[in-house]
Amino acid sequence: MRITIVFGGTNKERLVSVATAQALHSALPDADLWFWDVDDSVHEIRPQALETHARPFEQPFKVDDRGVGGIEQALDKAKAENRLLVLGLHGGTAENGELQAMCEMRGIPFTGSGSASSHLTFDKVAAKRFAAIAGVKSPAGVALQDAEAALAEHGRLIAKPARDGSSYGLIFVNSKQDLVAVRNAARTEDYVIEPFIAGAEATCGVLEQLDGSLIALPPVEIIPAEGPFDYVAKYLAKATQEICPARFAPEINAQIKDQAVRAHQALSCSGYSRSDFIISENGPIYLETNTLPGLTRASLYPKSLKAQGIAFADFLQDQIALAARRAQQ
Repeated sequence: MRITIVFGGTNKERLVSVATAQALHSALPDADLWFWDVDDSVHEIRPQALETHARPFEQPFKVDDRGVGGIEQALDKAKAENRLLVLGLHGGTAENGELQAMCEMRGIPFTGSGSASSHLTFDKVAAKRFAAIAGVKSPAGVALQDAEAALAEHGRLIAKPARDGSSYGLIFVNSKQDLVAVRNAARTEDYVIEPFIAGAEATCGVLEQLDGSLIALPPVEIIPAEGPFDYVAKYLAKATQEICPARFAPEINAQIKDQAVRAHQALSCSGYSRSDFIISENGPIYLETNTLPGLTRASLYPKSLKAQGIAFADFLQDQIALAARRAQQ
């Protein structure tokens, strides 16, 4: 079985994906590299081209002319050549279940959650509803037409795309003027609006082990350099602090880990996931779950693996083994 790292994608998280692929390639140096470009074409990439690409969070990756074809043709090739795909992708078609469905229909093994789980988890509203069934606490939603009244009631709101990641499109609503920006943004994509919850930010990875059991990794405490933990704070601001294990009280860390596992199970995730929380005065409040969280050298999930004493390469080998087993079932 040929191991192939797939990265890039057609959505705005493709820059993060390239950085993830660089980390994946370092741990899996013998794997083939396929780059999915923004025009839907897939290209076989030489390792040197990926290794020498500087500033991946800012500069688009440039491809040579060794095209495999469109994504459908590439997956047909993957099936014919008995490839297992390591998904170094984030957001959009790569994380909303569509790519996973295309793989499942062909019987191609791939890392991460399946199509149904990915589709459910990608929708923040649906994910919160299912997580709540498992006893996970999350903020109440606010309808767009009720946003002005909610602002008057709560004082501050937060709005974010219902189906996106890497903190793109975050809007902090502190006044009626900010609601104009929300309404404008909601014309082109669905938005989730919630009361603003004050508190520290945290995230917690969940890992499926080879025997099928789940463990919650040490939570990460996030202290943005300035303002919100958005794309700039995540990937470009050097002063952002990501502390792992988190310094919260032991009972708070235990609650974060418990809720992360509950969310993973309620959403039927496979392999690995990462859930985000706000630590309010009433304890952890669930925000969302990522089925393909960033795996860059600066990402949160690898930090948690390291704190747990799990080597990144070992994590990947186990995920490959799990993917191969699931494809055979």
